Amino acid sequence: MLGGRAAEETVFQRLTTGASNDLERATDLARKMVMEYGMSEELGPMTFGEREELVFLGRSMSEHRNYSEAVARKIDAEVRKIIDTAHAGALEVMRHHRELLDSLAQRLIEKETLDEAEVNALLSKTLALATGQ
Repeated sequence: MLGGRAAEETVFQRLTTGASNDLERATDLARKMVMEYGMSEELGPMTFGEREELVFLGRSMSEHRNYSEAVARKIDAEVRKIIDTAHAGALEVMRHHRELLDSLAQRLIEKETLDEAEVNALLSKTLALATGQ
């Protein structure tokens, strides 16, 4: 989810609002990982927050905090750690595969929309050129 932001940083050395939705979704997922799925090394296999849901809509209507301020700080720290790790990984991928990124961007400028087969063909071709195959 942070690939768009990492690509902006890699190519333009600056950030724009273009990847804001990706960042929002990544943060939401990281928060769910910590608070709902118990995927935090620091906090362990627990859930935090009680949600009242509208079952027929499948949406959360409200959330009641059932944890202390100290735990809230730990939750925030764990979410931050997940996002920072994912961001660092995305940056590493973009920097390591910069030629692929540039090839894909150039093709998108030319054609605007690519289907899965076109992306796979472009990536295979670029990888073959990079490895001399």
